[in-house]
Parts: sequence; structure tokens; C-alpha cells
Amino acid sequence: MQTLSRKNYEEIFALSQFAFQYKLSPEEMEKKKAEADRHTIWGWMEEDKIAAKLHLIPLSCYINGKELPMGGISSVATWPEYRRKGMVKHLLHHALTEMKQNGQMISYLHPFSFAFYRKFGWEHAFTEQHYTIPIEKLKKKWETSGYVRRIEPDISLLNELYSKYAIKWNGMLVRDEKWWEQRVLKGDVHIAVAYEENAQATGYIMYEVKENTVKVKELVHNSLNAHKLLLHFIGNHDSMAEKVTMVVSEGDQLPLLLDEPRFEQKVEPYFMARIVDVAAFLKAYPFTGEGAITITVEDGFFPENTGTYHVELADGTTHVTIREKQKSEQPAICSIQVLTGMLLGYRRPSDYFKAGLLTANESEIEILDQLIPEEQTFLTDFF
Repeated sequence: MQTLSRKNYEEIFALSQFAFQYKLSPEEMEKKKAEADRHTIWGWMEEDKIAAKLHLIPLSCYINGKELPMGGISSVATWPEYRRKGMVKHLLHHALTEMKQNGQMISYLHPFSFAFYRKFGWEHAFTEQHYTIPIEKLKKKWETSGYVRRIEPDISLLNELYSKYAIKWNGMLVRDEKWWEQRVLKGDVHIAVAYEENAQATGYIMYEVKENTVKVKELVHNSLNAHKLLLHFIGNHDSMAEKVTMVVSEGDQLPLLLDEPRFEQKVEPYFMARIVDVAAFLKAYPFTGEGAITITVEDGFFPENTGTYHVELADGTTHVTIREKQKSEQPAICSIQVLTGMLLGYRRPSDYFKAGLLTANESEIEILDQLIPEEQTFLTDFF
């Protein structure tokens, strides 16, 4: 295994194009290389050639309103003649070791197979809801104030609006200027901003119109009025399009706002997440209230996380101690996957308990439900 560099880019992207079945133009290749400059890329070498590779992207995400360092795993690929030989397993373990040393307490990835990555401790943590809506359903009296204006890309304004929106969800990325330029503002996209009557911007939409469809790339709203203004704006494209497609959070409230909520709504699993360093994550995690809980965590792939953790919250401070399990106590017990899902808020502790994935008594479930804020996961980015 070795750390790859720019001199390996041709070989790196040859494998990516083969594995993920796409073809880069010379211009697209240069853009990909510029993106990869921020990655750490490891390759498993055979006969001095890349047999398998993994990209690690240094990112940050919002967890209960707090920014935490996150390692994004991306572009994991192996040439077919080297598959099923454990190369990806070694690359993932190496990535976890490096992330822990870097202080990246949590990691995300987009899986080709949830079952495959669950073996290594990642867990389903993000779900998307896909809408396909006949555009006439958005033609209604929305009872709004303010206005919408189309704008040229303004990263400063967009990021301000995005950050106010993203911090309300668990797991959303903290975006920097390069991320906006390289990952968000791609292609021929239209942008419109919602303004209140006092000219304060409170939301935006990024979209394109193709094949009689308004394809919403991103819809951000920091007030109900902004949401309605942007929905009304979409409806005003009825002379150009017959339907609207968009991706929203699980449990989105649009069906409550429409007169006729019958339209295609499809829920799909999206990203996975994994706590990299349990002790560091528990210390940094913004719990709510005061109390104490002891929980035994099992992590078969990264066993340095396995242990019994006593978490005590008092006077706004979190104290975490790792200790031997006492004979007299029966701590809550869960896998690293379940711990990740609980603390991110993908599902509540009581949900994992009912599914038989969390071992605990009734009082411990109540304590966990009290200490873990009830925030929903959502992720609008892809890598």
C-alpha cells in the first residue's frame, strides 16, 4: 500500500472510469484532477501498478448544531482481476487509522452495497425522498409576502443561506468556497433567491429545465414563507414543463402544503456513516440535558473502539471514561453501527431496541432518549 500523488492521476482515473462506468473529456479530467488535489489517495499496488484505491476527503459536518471533522471515503475501486482478495478491507482499515490520527471522528461513504460496508462498521444513516410532481399541483394561491429573483452565482450569499439551513440537520456538510465551485455549482444551473418584504434573503433554489421537467438540484429555505415563495416560483414554469423532480428529507412536509398530495414519493437509502473514534466522538458530541449512561460498544473491524464507556453530563460538560465492565452492572450494549445511527439521529434508541439491535433495560432506553437530541439526518451533497 502506498500514498498516491499527481503522477498517478492518469492511472487513478483510468480505474475510476472503468469501475464507475463513465468517460471523462479532457476538460472534465482537469476538473477531476483539481478536485483530487484535496484528497489523500491510497493505492494497493501489484507489480508497481494500482490494483485497488481509496480516496479520503477532509470535510466537516454539522452534528446537533456543532461542526465536527469528518472523513469522506470516496472512489473505492478495484480492477476485476484483483477483486475479492481483501484489498479494500486493508485500505478501509488504513483509512480509519489515519482518520483517527487526523482527529476525524466520523466518516461517510456512498455504498455500492450496504451489506458490504456494514461488515466494516459503516451504517445506513441518510435517506432521501424523491418527488415527481405534476407541475399543476404547485399552481395554487400560496399566500406569501416578498419576492423571488434569479441571480448569477454568488457563493457568499448562497453559503450564508445554506449554512443557516444545514445547521438545522444532522450530518449536512460544512461547505467551503472550493466545494461550492467544484461540487455544487456544476453544469448549466439556474439560481433564484427568495427575499422577504424587507429584502432579506431567506432561501434559494438551484435548478434546470430539461425534457419538459423542472429538475430541482437544491432547495434551501429558512422560513415557511421562503419555502412557499420558491414553490410558487417553480409553478410559474408551467409553460415550459409538465412535471417537477426534487430530492428532499425523509418526512418532508410538502404533501401537507399541497391541495392534492397524490404524487410519486419514493424513499431511497442514501449514505452510510461510521464513528471512527468512539471516545473522542462521545466527548465532542452535543448531548442534551444532564445524566449518566454506561454503554458497551462492539467494533469487530476496528477493535480499539471496543469497550465500556461511562458518559456523565453535568454543568454543560461531558465526561467520558473507558472502564472494565463491572460484574454488578448491566450496561447497554450495541455495535458501532447502532451507536452511529443513534447519535446521528437516524433512528431513536427506542427504535434500535425494538429491532433487537440495542441491548438495554427500560430505564437505560429512557436515559438515552433523553440525552440524545431528537434531530433528523439529511445530506444534500454527494462524493
